[in-house]
Amino acid sequence: MTLEETLRGIPGADPQAREAVLRHWDSLAKPLGSLGGLEEAVTKIGALTGDAAVRLDQRVLFVLCADNGVIAQGVTQSDESVTRAVTTSLGQGTSTVNFMAAQAGCQVVPVDLGVRDFPGAPGVLSRRVRNGTADISQGPAMTRAECIQAMETGISLAREAQGKGASILLMGEMGIGNTTTSCAVASVLLGREPEELVGRGAGLSDAGLVRKTQAIRQAIAINAPDPADPIDVLQKVGGLDLAGLCGLCLGGAYSRLPVLLDGLIADVAALCAVRLCPRVADALLAAHLSAEPGAGCVLEALGLQGMISAGMRLGEGSGAVAALPLLDLALSVYQSGHTFAALGIEAYTPQ
Repeated sequence: MTLEETLRGIPGADPQAREAVLRHWDSLAKPLGSLGGLEEAVTKIGALTGDAAVRLDQRVLFVLCADNGVIAQGVTQSDESVTRAVTTSLGQGTSTVNFMAAQAGCQVVPVDLGVRDFPGAPGVLSRRVRNGTADISQGPAMTRAECIQAMETGISLAREAQGKGASILLMGEMGIGNTTTSCAVASVLLGREPEELVGRGAGLSDAGLVRKTQAIRQAIAINAPDPADPIDVLQKVGGLDLAGLCGLCLGGAYSRLPVLLDGLIADVAALCAVRLCPRVADALLAAHLSAEPGAGCVLEALGLQGMISAGMRLGEGSGAVAALPLLDLALSVYQSGHTFAALGIEAYTPQ
């Protein structure tokens, strides 16, 4: 399915299903709204799917992997070999998020969109668009056609997952240098200075932080991305993983599958998707507030609050997986049948 077809077909939430979920929450024997954001998340899922019988039986985490040419500017403490190593480990089931996902009953699908000089590895899905991106501080990351190809790859991943019975999609990424590209995209879309958004990523020195900020400023100056055109922004100062994750949000919304965001990179990709089609917002859930400085700004722009605030900044979709047990706990109450009527007591009413 093409990008244009997907954008035209995104349905948005079902208000009747939303009301049905809210009525069921209010029938349960507890103070109204007392589970806060957890109730809101379940309600949002029911409204999206159009079914008040909310279930999250099959969970799939897509970890989109790609390299970023901007690392040539000294914006990271690691080189591209780390992307290759972690991508391979994800396929083997031995990376950090694999262990977390095993506890949360979540499938992990690593996808190679453009890991530089990556020969492939068992367990890694190959959807290569190009061999890493160019250095955004010197010119565009990729062509517009390549950006759209990466976005349509994300759309197809979401639709394939739906066809296999997935009930929720989780977003993760792996790519050295992608907090730089994410902050560049966010700076353009939010109209904020890079200094407001840039963090130390996997662990930069003070000098490295200065180089990172300068690289973003130079990338924006040289490429002049159009903030009114999210594809132009992704193409010029983004990355393959960001474009693919944007497509995953679009495909999830089209397929009425909730999309659980991870940290900064996923949040920025989601912002691109919402700027392309505001109805995508109906599909998005924020797992956590990343420790990256820009994450709060992006979530605010999306109108989302993270379910967890634990100073996490690992990536790989680890924050999204960490939120699954919270959703399970909320559903255990929602599906319990522990109603005011069952207890023979008068229901609470709004005061």
